[in-house]
Amino acid sequence: MTVTETKTTKTRKQPKSRGAVTTLQRRRLRVPRTGLHEQAATRLRTLIVRGDLQPGEQLLEADLSEALGISRTPLREALKQLAAEGLVELRLNRSAIVAPFRREELTELFEAVSGIERCAAELAATRMVERDVERLEELQERIEWHHDRGELREYFETNQQIHSAIVGFARNAVLKATHDILLARVERARFFALSVHGRWDESVRDHQEILAALRDGDAERAGRLLGHHVRRTGEIMATTLGSDADDASTASAQPNMRGITRKAGP
Repeated sequence: MTVTETKTTKTRKQPKSRGAVTTLQRRRLRVPRTGLHEQAATRLRTLIVRGDLQPGEQLLEADLSEALGISRTPLREALKQLAAEGLVELRLNRSAIVAPFRREELTELFEAVSGIERCAAELAATRMVERDVERLEELQERIEWHHDRGELREYFETNQQIHSAIVGFARNAVLKATHDILLARVERARFFALSVHGRWDESVRDHQEILAALRDGDAERAGRLLGHHVRRTGEIMATTLGSDADDASTASAQPNMRGITRKAGP
């Protein structure tokens, strides 16, 4: 073996790539620090859905960081997440705002969700088992309980559980994933619509009829009733917003920190 061959052999045996592999493995093992921004997004989402942060309201980073007890970095990540959900609008060199209600967007949103939930109800009517029916009956009793006592927020939470349960009982993962993408935007509009005079009573009656159809296994009727129920919410929103709502914001300039009393961190 020549000197050149010996050097080549030694060079081939040297584990030069081992360091790079180790670095790559370490990167894969690292756990991303997502906890704070997820907690902040959850808190802000609730405030937006329930109207504590109004459509068009400014979201000032300094005020929100202080109120939530977090730095601006996780806050910005939270705002980006909410923007992807359609609840927040990010603006170049300006404060983010709560996304305004726009009639055309709401019409399209409820057309889509109506179709998704109608399909879900049709599938659920043929796929539900006894425990699923019992679960819906339990939830129906709860919304009627909250309705009779005038507990709007508690009613709303249970109402959302009913809609999500029906979609889940369809046992179609693609349908559920599609529904989940639109859920936050739909929840905000539903909560707003429930405050309209007469809609709350109408909603209770709708759910009674939907439950009866699902209990009977009547897929066509269950789908038709739930689809109409969802479209009706969209119609109420479009009527209530008024002719200037397409680009309007109801709290156009003033920031509002009400409702943000709990820090996002542990």
